[in-house]
Amino acid sequence: MRISGEWHLYDDGVVRPIVRGEILTGAGLWQAAEFLVDTGADRTVFSAPVLRVLGLQAVASPHHLSGVGGMADAVFVETRIRLSREGDGKVTFRGRYAAVTEFEALDICVLGRDITRLFAVIVDRPSEMICLLREGHQYTISQR
Repeated sequence: MRISGEWHLYDDGVVRPIVRGEILTGAGLWQAAEFLVDTGADRTVFSAPVLRVLGLQAVASPHHLSGVGGMADAVFVETRIRLSREGDGKVTFRGRYAAVTEFEALDICVLGRDITRLFAVIVDRPSEMICLLREGHQYTISQR
């Protein structure tokens, strides 16, 4: 299985590794979302604007999320994330995901190790490649 991403230039002038996907809303519809491929993130986190659109029942968390930007209040939601794989197929991840509640806390959803640990993750800027690989795919590192 291969899930491909891309390097995307954002309004702030920074190019970031992303994977495009969808999140199941409370109304049973799939909402498009971009996920930052963050190899250092412990968990997948939804941004506050995405959380608002999802309309899911949120459960308060006694814990805060922390990162480079500091601490942020968080909630948890039960839902599914769907990513497109090579060909026409999709792969769905069901889980309890964190979300920040402050709009300024996170600009983009983060794909964390709760999902990426299932894959070999390639984040290769010089080759313009973002890939999540699993069965049927492998990679080789060689010297030129």
